Amino acid sequence: MSPSPTAHAQSVDQVMIYIIAVSVVLLLGITAVMVYFVFKYNRKHGHQPVDIEENLPLEIAWIVIPTLLVLSMFYFGYNSFRETRDIPKDSFVVEVTARMWHFSFKYPNGKTADTLYVPVNKPVKLIMESVDVNHAFFIPAFRIKEDIMHGRKTFLPFTAEQIGNYDVACAEYCGLNHSAMYTKVKVISEKNFNEWYEPKAEINKSSVAGK
Repeated sequence: MSPSPTAHAQSVDQVMIYIIAVSVVLLLGITAVMVYFVFKYNRKHGHQPVDIEENLPLEIAWIVIPTLLVLSMFYFGYNSFRETRDIPKDSFVVEVTARMWHFSFKYPNGKTADTLYVPVNKPVKLIMESVDVNHAFFIPAFRIKEDIMHGRKTFLPFTAEQIGNYDVACAEYCGLNHSAMYTKVKVISEKNFNEWYEPKAEINKSSVAGK
């Protein structure tokens, strides 16, 4: 199943908090030891520098502990990444074209738009390609991002759970107006989406019903 924005955002936030927490603990620990050594081994107190002999337990500790910490960060981060690689077979496919400095969206019925319209609670698969330089499709509220490459198609799945408008930004520096390369994901009800997606079909149905 494609990632739920709410669950995926929580997962990404938890990984980030874990990495920050580990970093803060290490920073405070190292700083405290440095300050302690400055005062304890100050030459004014009569201490003289000496050669330090090898200490096998210490050497093992400062190799094993950082390695385990880094591997744990990789494990949690990879689990979040895997959530964005699972694509349901019934996903609604939208083609995304990126160019300096604009996103455009093409739907299966041939309709195009500058804003990404998607139905709520419907798995969506974005198939993306750039016509010039490299870009990146980033939805901050959903915590998902994927590079858009020239000459190569990439994909990004998601399932929006809440109706609303969400910012989309290019997260890869792509030239002079990179900072203005923004658009929106508009998550709407299935009924409203169908009316937007096939307005002519809706009019025809109404005409037939009137007869």
